[in-house]
This record gives sequence, C-alpha cells and structure tokens, in this order.
Amino acid sequence: MSIQAEIEALEQLSALDQELVRLEQELEKERDALGGKRVQQQQLEAKLAAIQSSTHDMERVRNELITEARQMGVQLERSREKLARCRTEREVNAAQRETEELRKLYRDREIETQKLAGLIEQAHKDQEDTTQQRDAVAAELGQSAGAAETRVDQLEAEAAARRTEREAAVKLVPPVLYRRYEMIRKRRGSAICYTIDGTCSACHISLAPMAFQVLRRGKAFDQCPSCNRIMYYRDEPVASNDGEDAQADDSDGASETDASEDES
Repeated sequence: MSIQAEIEALEQLSALDQELVRLEQELEKERDALGGKRVQQQQLEAKLAAIQSSTHDMERVRNELITEARQMGVQLERSREKLARCRTEREVNAAQRETEELRKLYRDREIETQKLAGLIEQAHKDQEDTTQQRDAVAAELGQSAGAAETRVDQLEAEAAARRTEREAAVKLVPPVLYRRYEMIRKRRGSAICYTIDGTCSACHISLAPMAFQVLRRGKAFDQCPSCNRIMYYRDEPVASNDGEDAQADDSDGASETDASEDES
C-alpha cells in the first residue's frame, strides 16, 4: 500500500471521526433538552402532589381544632353556669380557675386555627401556581417532543451510517498505523495533521528544516514534535489560472500577428 493511499485512508477516517463527534454532541444536546423538560414535568408533578398532601393534612388538623374549640366552648359555658351557682369562696375560686383554663385553651385553639387557615390559603395559591407551571411544561413538551424525538431518530440513523462507513475505512488503514491513530485520537481528539510549508496544521509549530525535507519526499509519516499527531506532507493547492493563461496566450498571439504585419 502506497504512502498516498494510507494518507487518503487516514483523512477519510479522520473526517468520519469528526462527523461522529459532531453527531454525538448534537444527539446529547437533543436528548438533554428533551429529558430536561420531562424531568421538569416530573418535578412539578411531585411538588404538586406534596402540596396537595400537605394541604389535606392541614385541613384535617384545622377541622379537628375547630371541633375541639366547639367542645371547649360548651365546657366554658357550663363552667360559667357552675361559677354562678357557687356558694362558698372555695367553690368560686375552683370554678374561676377552671373557667380561665378553658378560656386559655379555647383561645389557643382559635389562634392555631387562624394560623392554619393562612397556611392553607397559601398552599392553595402554591397549588394553583404549580398546576399552571406543570400544564405549561406539559403543553410545551407535547408540542416539541414529537419533533425532538424525530430529530433524535434521524441523528441516530445518521450516526449508525457513519459508523458503518468507519468500519469500512478502518480496513483500509494498516493495523499498526490504526492502533497508533486510535491512541493519539483518544488522547488528543484528532490524530492526524499535515504540513505544507514546514508548519504543523494542528498546533502551528514550525518543524526543523531537515524534518520538513524528509516529509516533503513523501516516503513516510512522521510525528509532530509538539502535539504528537501523525504528520504527513501535503502539496500546497494551486489556484486555477487557466482563463488568465488563455487570455495571456491570446494576447501574445495577437501581438505576434501585429508585429508580423508591421514587418511586412
């Protein structure tokens, strides 16, 4: 296998690897975007369930406090009636203590009930806000999920096709050279570079003149002394000047014709 054939095989392999990296990055981006919306929806669902459970518990406790307060209200009325029927100072003092204790307990229940009412009202507001956020995310996900999943399928199919092409390209590279290529690619991201004028195309370091001349002969690969990529010599592309050359030829021909006519 000629050195030029190996260069072409490496260039093809490198181009496929770069394309696969791009596809994988785009796939990851699409999956993250789609997954992020789904995670956000799940988090809002969990938050909504927690708010609903907490609201239910607070309402239950509030109802229990209201029931207790009503019972204490009845007991307080009985205690007042009992106080009115007292005959001795001792009975009066005992009835007054009982009345004050019941009044304090009743007031505490009222304060706790009011606090819970405020918390329940805030919980209902949070529940409404969270429901709106969840519905908005669900609507957005419903609109974008189909397109995102289609795009993911397209990218996966394209990546699979590039991997198949890569398997074929690998067979064109000598095993020893391929192992070297893979070792550098995994470490550097890209494994090959070239030089046209003695400068590395990847890291832009200048090569020693002798090393450049060896590469220029096109007999073997070398390794960049700076980035360690597989290096080869590439001829500098020459811009096409066929039209200009043709015009110049026509001009020269016309001049020669004019000169001949003048001489005659």
